[in-house]
Amino acid sequence: MSARPRLYLLDVEGTTSPISFVYEQLFPYARRHLEPFLRARVREGEMDAGIEDDLELLARENAAEDRSDGTPVLAAPDDGGSWEGSVPEAAAYLLWLMDRDRKSTALKALQGRVWRSGFESGELVGAVFPDVAEALRRWSREARVAIYSSGSVEAQQLIFRHSNAGDLTRYISGYFDTHVGPKTLAESYRAIAAAMGVGPGEILFVSDVAKELDPARDAGCMTRLSVREGNAPVADAHGHVAIESFAEIG
Repeated sequence: MSARPRLYLLDVEGTTSPISFVYEQLFPYARRHLEPFLRARVREGEMDAGIEDDLELLARENAAEDRSDGTPVLAAPDDGGSWEGSVPEAAAYLLWLMDRDRKSTALKALQGRVWRSGFESGELVGAVFPDVAEALRRWSREARVAIYSSGSVEAQQLIFRHSNAGDLTRYISGYFDTHVGPKTLAESYRAIAAAMGVGPGEILFVSDVAKELDPARDAGCMTRLSVREGNAPVADAHGHVAIESFAEIG
């Protein structure tokens, strides 16, 4: 790097946290608990506005689907109606999205709510690689650290607040998810730069996916390719410098 970053922007899955944590703990937990969670919270008069907003967004996403591939149908209730009768359809569509690893904003938000209950009960503990805590402490002394993941902001905060290395949120200044834009568009990284008050050239973005690093580089960011144990092999790094540990970043 020609200069030290003012902002270290980090992916989660395969970068700060093992992929196995996501696929062997978080996703199975969400699959088991999504429908019971919704049933418990959409009883008439008991649902909070945030969950209702998530379900309305989910219904809009569903309405825009191509029905040719057997997409489950989810119809929102009439104005003022209860979502209680729509829970099975909502759960079926959420699992359909999970099966296809779709980057649905509504899915990620509802997953985050389910995971929150798991983290707060102690059933879930956020897994981070052994070098992560020290790197966050080191970087945050002279710069800032932010997270950019397709997982919801709430899910990101839960992982780092309830991590196996303790509460790491004190070192993190910002969290970004798909609300800022897809990770495959350069404009998303420019938007993060603007939100954090830095230039794109002052950001170092670390991810295990070259097709996410490419648009970050196009936006002017510095980049590093995370090569962690358990990550899929990268056949072509697209010119991004590979690292196996955050200790390799000054």
